[in-house]
Amino acid sequence: MTQPVRCPCASGDTFAACCGPLLDGAPAPTAERLMRSRYTAFAREDGAHLLRTWHPETRPETVTFEDDLEWRRLVILDRVAGGPFDSEGVVEFEAFWRQGDARGSLHERSRFVREDRTWFYLDGEIR
Repeated sequence: MTQPVRCPCASGDTFAACCGPLLDGAPAPTAERLMRSRYTAFAREDGAHLLRTWHPETRPETVTFEDDLEWRRLVILDRVAGGPFDSEGVVEFEAFWRQGDARGSLHERSRFVREDRTWFYLDGEIR
């Protein structure tokens, strides 16, 4: 019997019950859930989800992925607002990666906005 696949976002849930539906187009209920789904999209190289969830004012034309870059773990460090009834939110995270023999992390404080009941990634400050 095949074991359920754990979600890359480290929520502890399965991919099918966590980020899977969001990558398939379901709306994120909170800024943190959107951030987790975007991390999962980077891990799975799902550029369509990244572009769809990026605010039009700051969205790049394309998303590219680095060769052999493997996203290993996500840690949520802080969250401010970003709930189902908020219009703005902040999620601070550290995402750990490996590329060949190199290892490191990306520490970012990301801003999100909610428009017409949909959360979007606006921008982030690298720490």
